[in-house]
Amino acid sequence: MDSQQDLNERMRGILIDWKPFYLTINVIDRFLAVHQIVRKKLQLVGVTALLLACKYEEVSVPVVDDLILISDKAYTRREVLDMEKLIANTLQFNFSLPTPYVFMKRFLKASQSDKKVEVLSFFIIELCLVEYEMLEYTPSKLAASAIYTAHFCKLAASAIYTAQCTLKGFQEWGKTCEFHTGYKEEQLLACARKMVGFHHKAGTGKLTGVHRKYNTSKFSYAARTKPAGFLL
Repeated sequence: MDSQQDLNERMRGILIDWKPFYLTINVIDRFLAVHQIVRKKLQLVGVTALLLACKYEEVSVPVVDDLILISDKAYTRREVLDMEKLIANTLQFNFSLPTPYVFMKRFLKASQSDKKVEVLSFFIIELCLVEYEMLEYTPSKLAASAIYTAHFCKLAASAIYTAQCTLKGFQEWGKTCEFHTGYKEEQLLACARKMVGFHHKAGTGKLTGVHRKYNTSKFSYAARTKPAGFLL
């Protein structure tokens, strides 16, 4: 956001709270890192990033006109298509990047987590996607794939560790988890404490989209789980 003259961290949070979708957020952040956007076009960036992410990852792609309806007809079809071209060219059509979701699935399997831990882990990490300060755990140089992978590994591992502590109380970060994530317990604590803080305030304020999503039977009411207070 340091390079943006007309946008701020709060605006980014509002946009992402509307649609916490891993690749969509990745596209939004990488595009905003290198291209100036005025605030009235920020939602257009979000809608178009969603379109590009769906084209890359999904079998069924949303119709452009439907996305225009989502934005309350704030933009025209031509504006969406022009933004699609601009984003794709700016990112050099590079959408083959690992997101936290990839590492979450691997680490959850390695830690032999049950369904309750799995759902809570995704709730916690999606809370982080809205928070600008958690971009600290994103690589500064996307070309450095090792750094990129390492930082996202830490975010995913911290979410699982935090979820386990929340549900089961303090427990040792086992050797299996350490081996598969590449992080020792002490390396996760700072990130985990931030996550617990987000968990505490998840249902308050204006950005409550993730909390509402996980406060449903579909997601086992994970948002109602009491935060791991001892990590604060």
